[in-house]
Amino acid sequence: MSQAVLDNVRDLLPGLRERAEETERLRVVPEANIKELEEAGHFKLLQPRRFDGYESDPIDFYTSVRLISSACGSTGWVSSVVGVHPWQVALFADEAQQAVWGEDTNVRLSSSYSPTGKATVVEGGYQLSGKWSFSSGCDHCSWVLLGGLVFDGEGNVVDFKTFMLPRSDYTIVDVWHMVGLAGTGSNDIIVDDVFVPEAFTLSMGQTGQCKGPGQEQNTSDLYKLPFHSIFTNTITTPIIGLAMGAYDEHVEMQQKRTRAAYLGEKASLDPFAAVRIAKASSEIDAAWALLVANIREEQDYVAKGEKIPLKTRLKVRRDQVLGSQRAIDAIDALFEASGGRALANGTYLQRAWRDAHAGRVHAANDPERALQMYGALEFGHKIDPGMY
Repeated sequence: MSQAVLDNVRDLLPGLRERAEETERLRVVPEANIKELEEAGHFKLLQPRRFDGYESDPIDFYTSVRLISSACGSTGWVSSVVGVHPWQVALFADEAQQAVWGEDTNVRLSSSYSPTGKATVVEGGYQLSGKWSFSSGCDHCSWVLLGGLVFDGEGNVVDFKTFMLPRSDYTIVDVWHMVGLAGTGSNDIIVDDVFVPEAFTLSMGQTGQCKGPGQEQNTSDLYKLPFHSIFTNTITTPIIGLAMGAYDEHVEMQQKRTRAAYLGEKASLDPFAAVRIAKASSEIDAAWALLVANIREEQDYVAKGEKIPLKTRLKVRRDQVLGSQRAIDAIDALFEASGGRALANGTYLQRAWRDAHAGRVHAANDPERALQMYGALEFGHKIDPGMY
């Protein structure tokens, strides 16, 4: 079934690319894009089969995101961060899964995981309040996943959880006016003293151990992979897709371009231009190849019933942040070598340049922290719990 979804997505790419400028003007992915991706099956790739999902290989999901991003960066970003949420919902207690998908298996969720909210322990659950930023695609979703610190009655932090709330329990504030990923509608979420039942929460300590109550119902190996391996690569994959789209447009432009400063020489005959695209393509291929290889390595451990070594998980993060950087470096090199026409409104290249650099500032792409963890482990130092 995954192959059928990928074939469907490929058919959508010309239309997504044609609407890319509209997406930026609207500051939100057009409803037509979301509807087409829904009908293509994209949002169900990581959804449990018992809720009409496909329980696909995560590489199939990333491939779909990569394709979408090669046509429209904002749509690709939203397809990634919204499309990955069914994977986490599958880890919640069955009561929460039924609340989300029991009546409509096409329900979507947005998120904001930074623990900027505060939850207090009360009988049966938590009282949650706060403001969260950067909830991409939230206008197309009827539930939200929010990160929050949990405090006991004495004011001590006792947990860090993800809280799942229906649309009636939060407010969206339109604040998204950005130069990159402008069409993602990554607006603020406000929650004012809402009760969240225990079943609608998930401890990040538990997910850090590759566990969740939903594994009782959803027994696939898909849901035994590390949270941060799956989620951080949803941030890198759109950037790789942007690089692939930029590469294709650059090659096409250079085949048609003549360089006035060099007596009308065809740009494609410039040997330095050939070297640039060779280097850029290698960086893009390396970013993708390492992403795939690392997820495959984790899958092999899960299939054998073995615990994934910490070094492997840190390697995933190492190559994830460097994969983002490799893709951005490729886009930079292509953009710089494309000539003045690449600056024109409507070109994919200038939009990819802006979108990729916007994606670079996401917390998942903080290279120093990810690389420091890997290096510290190699030196034999203790690694504190974090994004791995």
